[in-house]
Amino acid sequence: MSSLAVQQLWLTMRLSLSVFARHYLKSPLQAGGILVGIILAVTLLIGVRATNENAVRSYSEATELLSQRAQLLLTPLSGSKSLDESVYFTLRQAGIDRALAVLTDTVTDDTGQRWDIQASDLVAALSIQSQHQSQGQGSVEQEKLSLLSANIPLAKLLSGAPFILMSESFSAQVAPQGTMTLNGTQLDVISLEDELGLGNAILMDISLGQRLLNRTGELSYIALFGQAETLTKAVNQAFNEQSTQYFNFTPQDDGEGLTSLTRSFHLNLSAMSLLAFVVGLFIAYNGVRYSLLKRQKLLVQLQQQGVPQQALLLALLLELFTLVLIGSLLGFILGLQLSHWLQPMIALTLEQLYGARLMPGLWQWSWLYQAIGLTFLAALLACYPLFNHLAKQALARSASRFEQQSHGRKQQRKLFIIALILLAFAAVLFPLTQDYQHSLALLSLVTLAIPLLLPLVLQTGLSLVERVTPPGLWRYGVAESKELIAPLSLAMMAMLLALTANISMNTLVGSFEITLKQWLDDRLYADLYIRPPNDKMLETQLLLASLPNVSAIYGQWLHTSHYQNATVSLMTRDDHSLRNSNQIKAQSDNHWQALFNGEVLMISEPMAIKYQLNVGDSLTLAEFEKVSLPPMTIGAIFYDYGNPTGQIIVSQKTWEQLNLPIQPTSIAADYIGEISELESILQTQVSLSAAQLYNQSKIKQRAMQIFKRTFSITLVLNSLTLLVAAIGLFSGCLMLTQARQAPLARLYALGVSRSQLRALVSGQMLLIVLFTCLLALPTGALLGYLLINKVTLQAFGWSIAMVWDWQAYFRVLMVAMLVSAVAVILPLLWQTRRPLISSLQKEVL
Repeated sequence: MSSLAVQQLWLTMRLSLSVFARHYLKSPLQAGGILVGIILAVTLLIGVRATNENAVRSYSEATELLSQRAQLLLTPLSGSKSLDESVYFTLRQAGIDRALAVLTDTVTDDTGQRWDIQASDLVAALSIQSQHQSQGQGSVEQEKLSLLSANIPLAKLLSGAPFILMSESFSAQVAPQGTMTLNGTQLDVISLEDELGLGNAILMDISLGQRLLNRTGELSYIALFGQAETLTKAVNQAFNEQSTQYFNFTPQDDGEGLTSLTRSFHLNLSAMSLLAFVVGLFIAYNGVRYSLLKRQKLLVQLQQQGVPQQALLLALLLELFTLVLIGSLLGFILGLQLSHWLQPMIALTLEQLYGARLMPGLWQWSWLYQAIGLTFLAALLACYPLFNHLAKQALARSASRFEQQSHGRKQQRKLFIIALILLAFAAVLFPLTQDYQHSLALLSLVTLAIPLLLPLVLQTGLSLVERVTPPGLWRYGVAESKELIAPLSLAMMAMLLALTANISMNTLVGSFEITLKQWLDDRLYADLYIRPPNDKMLETQLLLASLPNVSAIYGQWLHTSHYQNATVSLMTRDDHSLRNSNQIKAQSDNHWQALFNGEVLMISEPMAIKYQLNVGDSLTLAEFEKVSLPPMTIGAIFYDYGNPTGQIIVSQKTWEQLNLPIQPTSIAADYIGEISELESILQTQVSLSAAQLYNQSKIKQRAMQIFKRTFSITLVLNSLTLLVAAIGLFSGCLMLTQARQAPLARLYALGVSRSQLRALVSGQMLLIVLFTCLLALPTGALLGYLLINKVTLQAFGWSIAMVWDWQAYFRVLMVAMLVSAVAVILPLLWQTRRPLISSLQKEVL
C-alpha cells in the first residue's frame, strides 16, 4: 500500500472516529452501557487476582511475625507437646543468633471466647528483621516499617510487662478500649500499623506468654533463618551430633505446602471472579451491539459518502479499544479498592483454616496491561462478526426488520445446538475426570453452555404463552416480546449466569452446613474434651475417675507420621470412641472385629481420595517397619471434614505393637449435671486453664463460626456477581426502552393510555425475566450437583449430601424479580414521561 493510500485511509478513519465521537456526545447512554460492563468485569477480576496473588506471596515471604520466612524449624519429639527452653539457650550460646523461640497456645477472654496467641523472643525477632533489611532482602516499604520505628514502650514490653501487640484494624475490632483480659490477666493493647503484617494475630514477648499460659521453660518450636543445610550442621555441632534426642528437624518449603493446601480455595475465588468477568463482558457486548444497531443507518451513509469499508472497520476497532482502555483503567482502580475490602475477610479465613497470615497487599502495573489485553481480546472475538457484518452490508438499503428477525432466529438455533454439543461433551468426560482442575474446566464448559440455551428457550416459552393469551393488547404484548429477545438476550444471559451461580453456591453451602452439623453431632459424643499438659495428664485422669458424677472417661492418642512424604496423623481411641465417633463411608465385612484384633486400620476420606486408596488395599508406615509389622489392610474409610491432614486410625492393640506413647494426648468425659461444674472442678483442683477445656457446645459453635467465615467471601463475590447482572439488566432495559419510543408512540396514538403502556412494557420485561429465572432453577441445581459431587469431592475429599433448599432458591428468584422490576420500571418511567409524539416525528425524519 502506497503512502498516499495509507494517508487517505488514516484521514477517513479519523473522520469516522470524529463522527462516532459526536454520536456518543449526542447519545452518551450508549457509551455508558459499554463502559459499565467493562468496568464491572475488570473490577472483580483485578480485585480477586490482587487478593490471591498477595496470599501466595505471603506464603513464600513470611512465616514468623516481624521476621521473614524461616528455613528450618526445631519441633518437639513425637509424644511431646513442647521443647525445653534450654535448647534455645544452647543454640544462642553456640553463636546461632538467627534463631527465634516461639510459644503458641490458646487462651480465653473474660467472655469465654478462645484466642490463639503467639509469644516470641522479641529481641531476636528485631535482630533478625534488622539483618534481613540490611542485606537488602526487604522492600522499601518494609524498611520504613519496623517494630523499632513504632511508638511503643519497648523496654516494658521486653521486661514481661502486660503488653500485647495487634494490628490497628484487628485491635479496633476486638479491643476498642485498648485493653483485653486473657486467662484472667488484664493486658494493655499496643496497636501497630497494618503494614507490619500482624494480621489477626496476638503477639507478645515470650516471658509474658510463658507466665500467661503457665508454661514456664517451655517452647512450641524454634525457627531458624538462613540456609537449611548450614543451619543443620551448626545445630548438630552445638549438640555434639545428639540433637535428635532433643527435637526433630522440620525443613520449610518456601510456602509450597500452604500454596498446595490453599490452591482449591484460591481456585474457587478465581472461578467466581472469572464468572463475574464473563457477566461483565456480556453487558459490554450488549452495549456495543445496541450502539452499532443504532448507528446502522449512519454506517451506511458513511460508506455512501466514500468511506472505505477497511477504514470503517479500523475506526470501529479503535473505538472499541479506546472504550476498553478507559473502562479497564477505571476497573483497575476500583479492583484494587475491592481487594482492600476483601483482604481482611480472606485473611481471617486462611488464618483460621490453614494458619496462614497475609502480608500487606501490593499491586503491579502488569495486572492493568493484562486486564486491557484480556478484555480487548474477549471483546474483539465477541464483536468482530458484528463489526464485519455491519461494515460490509449493502449500501442501497439497510437490513429489513424481517431479515433481522430471521437472522436472529438462525442465531438462536445455532447457539442452542452449540450449547447441546458442549453439554454432551462435558457429560461424556465428567465420569472420566479424577482431578478437580479437570472437573473445573468441564464445569466452565457447562457454565458457558447454560446462557447459550436461553434465547431459544425464551422464544419457545413465549410462543407457548402466546397461544393461551386472550386476543387484544396483551396478546400483542406477548407477540412483541418475542422481538425483544434479540436485543435483551445478552442482559438476560448475564442474569441467568448470576442466578445459576447463586443457586449452585447456595446449594453447596447449605448442603455442607447440614452435613457438617450432622457430622459434628456424631463426632462429639462426650460432654467435655480436655487437653491437660503432659505432667498433669495422670492427675486429671485420677481426678475424673474419683468424681461420682463422671459417668465415662475416654482417651485419644495422637502421633505425627508420614505417608508418601506427606504429614499424616496416626491415632487411636478407646473402643467405645472408635465405634461412636466415626461416620463410616465404606467398610469391609466384619470390620470392627478385625480392627479390634489389630488386623486392619481405617483412613479418612480425604486421604483415600488423594492417594486413590480403597477398602482392601494395603498401607504401610515407617512406624510399622521399625517394629517389623507387615503392611496392614484398609478395613474402612471414614468421613472427615475440615481437616487438611490425612488421618489413619488403628486399634489400641496395634498402637501398643508400634511402641507408641501409652499416655493419651487428650481425654474426654461424660458428666451427669452441669458441664460448668466439672470445668470449675478441673480448674480448681488440677489448675487447668479454660483454654484447655472444650465444651461440646462451644466446639460446635466455633466450628460453625469458622464455616460461615470460610464461605462468606464466596457468598460476597456471588452477591457482587448478581449485582453486576442487575446493573447490566438496568442498562439493557434503559437502552431498549429508549429504542422503543417510536413503537410506544404509535400505540399511544392508537388510544393506549400511558398507564396501559407502562403495564404492557413492564409485563413484557418481567415475563422474559420470569422465564430466565425458571431456567436458572434446573441449571443452578446442575451446577450445584457438579460442585458437590465432583469438584469439592476431588479438591477437598469431602462427600456432601446434596440438600435442596427450595425456600432459599425462590428467595433468590424473588430478589431477582424485584431487582428486575426496578431495572425495568425506572427507565420506563423516564421514557414514557416524555412527549411520545416527538418519537414519531424523529422516526419520520
